Amino acid sequence: MCDTCGCNITPGNEHLISPGGKLEKTQSGNEAVSVLHNLLHENDHIAQHNREHFNAHGVVAVNLMSSPGAGKTALLEATIKALGDEFSLAVIEGDLETENDAERIRKHGVTAIQISTGSACHLDAHMIHDALHELALDGLDIVFIENVGNLVCPASFDLGQHANIALLSVPEGDDKPAKYPVMFRTADMVMLSKADLLPILDDFSPERAETCLRKLASKAPLIRTSAKSGDGMENWLNWLRELVAATRLTVQQNPDAHQHTHHHHEHRNHEHGHGHAKDRTS
Repeated sequence: MCDTCGCNITPGNEHLISPGGKLEKTQSGNEAVSVLHNLLHENDHIAQHNREHFNAHGVVAVNLMSSPGAGKTALLEATIKALGDEFSLAVIEGDLETENDAERIRKHGVTAIQISTGSACHLDAHMIHDALHELALDGLDIVFIENVGNLVCPASFDLGQHANIALLSVPEGDDKPAKYPVMFRTADMVMLSKADLLPILDDFSPERAETCLRKLASKAPLIRTSAKSGDGMENWLNWLRELVAATRLTVQQNPDAHQHTHHHHEHRNHEHGHGHAKDRTS
């Protein structure tokens, strides 16, 4: 997790430990442990709130995680082109700075909300909660959350998503699942991205990558794709279609478990100075 780098405290949750915040005071002698534990507990609480919000609107939330440059935005662009007439889509983008990726998405006519995390190397549930105040979920089918490029911290924070996707790009090397087990163990699907480079980077072995993944006791499917050439995209698109159908069926069969109540008294003033959720429309 983020115990050493300090990014448990993010622009989304720092209000909790600020003066007057819910977690300002801790038990004497256990300050560091208590703060980290309480922050993660609060994150999980807000994540469940987010998930109920998605469920109430019939929206499936998909969290995309990878190292920087693995091709998350390119995958989203290709997915929008392929599914734009079949599903109504929106994207929540997470980056330390800039709206570069959000602008790429908006050029395809899809709503994209940018979360600028500042120094935080991951998104958390509070940031997604804020972003959902800027996103009209009615009529949407899928919300993609493009997490900050990082193979460590994003895996530890529930956002309220229904599925985690971990991208492993060919230029990174085939041993990444062994080096970053938490990330790949939490993945519901692992995508071998930039697969068009396999003939060039012939030292990358998809078989070794899958062996590393299976040693983590992961049963997640491993799909080879190239957003550039389109190879393997249909497998990804079919996986998404099945996810949407299965998630909606689960929600319909368990309506009481997914009731959503919006507690306005718990909401913070979303005009605070961090300004991490930015525009919204295509």
